Amino acid sequence: MARVFEGFYAGGSWKRTAKTFKDLNPANDQLFADVADADINDVRMTIQTAQDAFPAWADLPFTERAAFMLKAADEIDRRKDDLVAAIQAEGGGWFGKGMFEATYVAGVFRAAAALAYAPIGDVMPSEYGKVSMAVRRPMGVVSIISPWNFPAILSSRGFAFPLVAGNTVVLKPSEETPYSGGIFFAEVFEAIGLPAGAFNVITCSRDNIAEIGDELIENPKIKGISFTGSTAVGRMVAAKAGAHLKKCCVELGGKDSLIICDDADMERSAQTANFGAFMHQGQICMSVEKVLVHEDVFDAFLPMFVARASKLKVGDPTTDKSNIIGPLINDKQANQVREQLEDAIAKGAKVELGGGIKGRFVEPTILTGVTPDMLIYQNETFGPVVPVIPFRTDAEAIAIANDTEYGLSSGVMTENERRGLEIASKLETGISHVNCSSVNDEPHVPFGGAKASGVGRHGGRWSMDTFTETRWITLERGGRHFPPMF
Repeated sequence: MARVFEGFYAGGSWKRTAKTFKDLNPANDQLFADVADADINDVRMTIQTAQDAFPAWADLPFTERAAFMLKAADEIDRRKDDLVAAIQAEGGGWFGKGMFEATYVAGVFRAAAALAYAPIGDVMPSEYGKVSMAVRRPMGVVSIISPWNFPAILSSRGFAFPLVAGNTVVLKPSEETPYSGGIFFAEVFEAIGLPAGAFNVITCSRDNIAEIGDELIENPKIKGISFTGSTAVGRMVAAKAGAHLKKCCVELGGKDSLIICDDADMERSAQTANFGAFMHQGQICMSVEKVLVHEDVFDAFLPMFVARASKLKVGDPTTDKSNIIGPLINDKQANQVREQLEDAIAKGAKVELGGGIKGRFVEPTILTGVTPDMLIYQNETFGPVVPVIPFRTDAEAIAIANDTEYGLSSGVMTENERRGLEIASKLETGISHVNCSSVNDEPHVPFGGAKASGVGRHGGRWSMDTFTETRWITLERGGRHFPPMF
């Protein structure tokens, strides 16, 4: 039975809206929920509510803010099954993906709680004998604009660390996943008694998204912005934030490579490529979008990769847990994948596996013969289609991997860790993993990319650095003299 959310969450209570919008299951178009469709006045009121709540929340002892994070983690654990069901129904995810996400999210809040106990500054030497300190202080109201692909993780990662640092938060989840990316957290914080106004959630339809997004960046009371999403939108977010001299952290798209050297473990490499390319239908910013294989092991690797991928079942994951490859999030995304696939085939690529598209369902697809003039070589795919490209030398593999505007993540498979580190050090990515997939994350690590994959870092103390201000404070102890004429 579909749920009804007629209100958004602001100031510790639910505010009704005149209109709602439909939140649909992408696998079958069944209604998951009717959701509040906020307008610009609702957003401005919510931002003011967060501003009003900021002084008291910032002044709360850090131990109490940390305690709320731990209570939230426990509440999320209690509601795990509900979150998994929502992640599947809203986002089309496989059951295992939902379980991973729901479990991970609780860890985000525990990591945030731990960070509240970490040092927040430095004591520096002073030529004049001052007590000279650099300290971190919360900024004020931080807006979080989160995506649909891992809605619970990417929302919580965006707001948990700024919140525990003493900022107040206005979260706008994707209109594709408003519950699992936003309303769910409002329910959690309401249940644990978080002080009113410290955390707020605005939901809106696609019709209002441009106006509301601008307000969440340009409103003078917003002091920082966290955005995760496409590079095209991220460029606009960063530009608008920059025009107002506001701090922002934008984590954007990727065109990530997995490099398989001639000394790599082939079974491990095939499994790594399979997971990296097809987990959540390839709808991950870190997804393996190019598998680069040394020519000496190409013929051994390819059939192993194809054999693994061929076992991934396609279908509605909400009706059958054995369906690993669910739908793409919407028709626009499915059409983008279709366009790239048809362009590659027309230009000479060979389909080694898959190639079928039925509505939003795309078969796991492996291509060979992909060349730089093809869209699938150049552009982020965000779907379960991946080329396998041979290389002759490590330098050539590095050049192919770097031949993109993106620079988020990467993986290198080799039995020689020194070789792996040498390759990783030359890849133009914010993240690189030796003997593992490009798809990796932990709550406390610096997560973000280079080039067109973003600016700044989410996670752990790096989020704290982004969403706090550094202040220099001194105590004069009598050593700093002024010229006698003054």
